[in-house]
Amino acid sequence: MTISEAESLAVLPWNGRLRSKKDENDHRDKNEFASASLEEKKALCQLYAEDERSGVRKLIEKCRKEEAALEKELLRMEHMMEYEHKYEHLGYLCGIDEVGRGPLAGPVVACAVILPKDHGILYLNDSKKLTAKKREELYEVILEKAVSVGIGMAGPARIDEINILQATYEAMRQAIEKLSVRPQLLLNDAVTIPAVEIPQVPIVKGDAKSASIAAASIVAKVTRDRLMEEYDAALPEYGFASNKGYGSAEHIEALKKYGPSPIHRASFITHFV
Repeated sequence: MTISEAESLAVLPWNGRLRSKKDENDHRDKNEFASASLEEKKALCQLYAEDERSGVRKLIEKCRKEEAALEKELLRMEHMMEYEHKYEHLGYLCGIDEVGRGPLAGPVVACAVILPKDHGILYLNDSKKLTAKKREELYEVILEKAVSVGIGMAGPARIDEINILQATYEAMRQAIEKLSVRPQLLLNDAVTIPAVEIPQVPIVKGDAKSASIAAASIVAKVTRDRLMEEYDAALPEYGFASNKGYGSAEHIEALKKYGPSPIHRASFITHFV
């Protein structure tokens, strides 16, 4: 090895081999990009624009894809704020949605969410279109940034007593009543809630069109999923942690084998027991 070759090596162990100064620089650049904010990444892309190293070119390409994805998400969220912008002159707007109308077991859960006008929350969407991990992340952000959040529930016995539609309306009214501030307008996912004095705007597929309704959808979904996981700890034979009370093949088989649990909806399982 020549002196110049020896000088180009940093005697640092890395994955069982020596790391060259070039490797050191590439590793440093990668860390620099990884720890940077989006605005900082834009500046780094400009700084390294003429750098021909393959590793740097890949980092710049990744950064540009992230930037394009963010711009797309910002545009999508602007569309999701269409109803909020339309009615913001009225004052507080409340998004309302429910989760759990179809399951064989567990409650129906409704949520009412009032978001601030400048909430800046990205990735709000119909909860069914999001991964469980993303829902959990957004749940925490929504609770942190929301002006107010209300939760309402109707259990299996109440569902059997008054039917699922009326139980859903009841849960929605509970959610509204639990808000710490009174909204001037309700943005509802498809329904008009009876016996509510606040003006309402029903929006078909609202959880995919309104940020406020999407936020309510996410909070309701996470709340109910967590509850069903707690039920699973007490009633593991039904698989509530995975099926969330919905009529999966495994759930129906368990229902036939073990019979109904205290949280099953009697009016929903007549074909299985």
